[in-house]
Order: sequence, then C-alpha cells, then structure tokens
Amino acid sequence: MSISIKSAEDIAGMRVAGRLGSEVLDYITPFVKAGVTTGELDRLCHEYMVNVQGTIPAPLNYCPPGYTPYPKAICTSVNDVICHGIPGDKVLKNGDVVNLDITVIKDGYHGDNSRMFFIGEPSILAKRLSDITYECMWLGISKVKPGAHLGDIGHVIQQHAEKAGYSVVREFCGHGIGKIFHEEPQVLHYGRPGTLDELQPGMIFTIEPMINAGKREIREMGDGWTIKTKDRSLSAQWEHTILVTETGYEVLTLSAGSPPPPAFITNATAVAA
Repeated sequence: MSISIKSAEDIAGMRVAGRLGSEVLDYITPFVKAGVTTGELDRLCHEYMVNVQGTIPAPLNYCPPGYTPYPKAICTSVNDVICHGIPGDKVLKNGDVVNLDITVIKDGYHGDNSRMFFIGEPSILAKRLSDITYECMWLGISKVKPGAHLGDIGHVIQQHAEKAGYSVVREFCGHGIGKIFHEEPQVLHYGRPGTLDELQPGMIFTIEPMINAGKREIREMGDGWTIKTKDRSLSAQWEHTILVTETGYEVLTLSAGSPPPPAFITNATAVAA
C-alpha cells in the first residue's frame, strides 16, 4: 500500500482532530490521581469526547485483523504495561506510572496522541524513564523534513534510549494516519539513518516510542490486547501526530496543556502554536 499525501483539506481536518485529541488529555489530567480506577478515566474521557467535543473515540470497537474488538474508548497502560492496556477496575495508587493513549475522530479525521502521568511522587527510575522517552519522541520529531528518511527517525530514538541504558520495543511502531486510523508508513523507533521511505510534504504519521527500563521483549496478555514487558520492568510511551511540511514539520496534537519540547530541541519553531 502506498503512502498517502494529504490534501490541504485533509491537513485542515487533521489539525482540528489533532488539537481535539490533545484537549482530551488536558481535560483528564486533574482526574489522574490515586484512588481513581482506569475504568473511571475511560468513562470521563468517553463522555467528554462525545458530549463536549462531538468526537468519536477511535479505539472503541476497533478491530484489526486477528484481534477481538477493543472494548473501551481509551488505552490505559500502567507500570509494566507497554501499550493497549484496557481500562477496568484497577485502582491507581501512589507510585504508579500510567500512559493514557487517546485517539478521537472528528469529521472522519483521526487525532492520535498519548502522555505519561505520575500518581503521587514518581520514583527516580520512573521519572528518568519518562523523561528519556519524551526526549526520544522529540528527537525523532526533530528529524522530520522533506528529503529525510524514516530510518533517520528510528535511529535517533534508538541511539538516545540505548545510551541511557534502556531498550526500544520493536513489535509496535508509529503509523500513517488520516481518515484511516492505521495506514502506511510504519514508523519504526529503531533503525539506520538514510534507510526506509523518504519523507515528502503532506505525509502525516505518528511518532510514539515505547521504551522499556529493562529488556525489550514483550508478553501478550490473555485479553488479546494488553502488552507487558516480559521482565516486568517499567515501560513508558509518548506520542504526537506529525505533518511533514515544505520546510520541516508541524505537530498536530498540541493544545494549551501540552508539555513544551525539551530545551535542546532547537528547531521547535516549526511546531504549530
């Protein structure tokens, strides 16, 4: 399948969807605290999307080949859960780390992003893992420009994570996105510079590195969705949806509550306001 180049109309729609996806994370932030269940966070997000934004939660009943329909509106990945954690009765407690992955659909367009949250005071390990993962994402974003290659993104992410003593999950990756939730290209978070597809203006894809504190191997849970670290080490993930512009990149999933880029990202002027 070829990589789609988005039209001006598509890009306008993706800007709206991306901002709305980020605003769900802004909305839910004060509720992410000790004593709340992941199911309650899902309920709050679902109601906000449908009743306030007029958006559709993309994960709900999403069913790629080989899977059962995903049963909830968001993904809540706690501690050693790498991705696709299903919200439920789990009560968050002090010391937990949780990734909330939100994708909304607005006028047919998908806005996909995720952030890490700490419950109470994080451990030094958890804080460092999240910080390094955030830096990995932004280093990958900083490589986005016409003429660059997908391998440039993966290489800088892998290099930064492994230098910190962490490992990059390889079974899951970023992806093209638009009116289709997951489309070409696959955006690997490891690799060699100058390899894979060349970036062109109008491409839109996610960069969403999953970084483990321990080894990179994974294990799949019996629900068919939840993925955990095999060695039970902590895992972290951050995600943005990115547009390739004529001169660089634009981050589509930004809102008032989005954390700023790391100080060492010197080309962040290319980021949408």
